Amino acid sequence: MTITILPYRATLEQACHWLERQLASPWTLARLIEHGVTPYVWLDYDAAYPDLFGEANGGYAAPIFFEGDTARLAAGSGDVLITMTKDAYKIVTTLPAPGFRRELHELRFLKKELEKLVKTEQRAALPPPQPKAAAESTAGIYKEQVLAAFGALVKLDMDAALGEAGGIFGDDGARVKASTKKAKSKIVWNPVVLALGLHDVHRVPLKSLRRAFAAHAFLDPWHAEWERSLALLGH
Repeated sequence: MTITILPYRATLEQACHWLERQLASPWTLARLIEHGVTPYVWLDYDAAYPDLFGEANGGYAAPIFFEGDTARLAAGSGDVLITMTKDAYKIVTTLPAPGFRRELHELRFLKKELEKLVKTEQRAALPPPQPKAAAESTAGIYKEQVLAAFGALVKLDMDAALGEAGGIFGDDGARVKASTKKAKSKIVWNPVVLALGLHDVHRVPLKSLRRAFAAHAFLDPWHAEWERSLALLGH
């Protein structure tokens, strides 16, 4: 069986097959119930139960949600026994004893619930997000760190250049403008932007800049961004 477009009300076989294709794992009735998917059965209109059907004279899809009924299904019952459901007006009602019996092939599952299940399972399978470092530490690196990482790579007084904040060292370059609103000692520079500027403007070899990113632990938060930037440049 190949299900590419899920019906509005899917059979058990259709639902399980579609979920297997979406999530690459086997699905059963018990697993559907375990994940909170509600089974339904169609109840044809029966004049013996006017309160149940109301004006739904063609019948309606009745949900199976009572724990005893769903537990029986999950345990491998050969048929469906509904002792409690909702009437045509979605009001919970207890059915006359011993309840209504239906065949397993009459079970149906709503497309929207199956799609919601897939999204939930896919989100759960994603790796947990990495904890974000404090905003101040990820905005950039301090002057002392800039000098430690890149100071020896250029033939200029980088200490003075950082203070003058011109070109690649200023707000139009690598300096994080928002940090200038703080104390002078709190001003930071984006190391990736700065390294690219050092390469473009001062011809610092990329291999030297690569070594700088590998050698200093305080540059670790920017290592992935640095490598992405090099890849975009074809290096």
